[in-house]
Amino acid sequence: MSTLTRYTTPSSLADWAFRDIPQFVRGLEWPEIDAWTDRDGMRVEEFRENGDLIVRAEVPGIDPDKDVEITVADHSLCIRVERKERDEQERKGFYRSEFRYGQFTRQIALPAGFDEKDIKAHYKDGILEVKLPIGATESPAHRIQVERD
Repeated sequence: MSTLTRYTTPSSLADWAFRDIPQFVRGLEWPEIDAWTDRDGMRVEEFRENGDLIVRAEVPGIDPDKDVEITVADHSLCIRVERKERDEQERKGFYRSEFRYGQFTRQIALPAGFDEKDIKAHYKDGILEVKLPIGATESPAHRIQVERD
């Protein structure tokens, strides 16, 4: 009688790590993990520059005139994008797609002091950039003396 030994290749370990673990983790519904697994389908970066808050979103393959809606309400910036899948006729001979289609939304909390009427948005090379004037930077923290009775 012989013993069979299961042979594990490095590629099968990589498949397990990059395919099965993210699928399991996606089911947990934790915001931190959603960002890691890229569930939202829209990556963003935020930074301050010359008194403005800059928010950039990676949204290639869209028409900014038809597929993008940007709103500001309750100190929150909402970017909604819809990427439409091509017709089946154009997909003839197509056998794989890792592109994400559908509607994607990102909501970003805004700092106090921004001016709603001067918000500008620009789209170039698959990057949507929203510029929000926020004026002066926040005042530095200062210590409060506690008085004793």
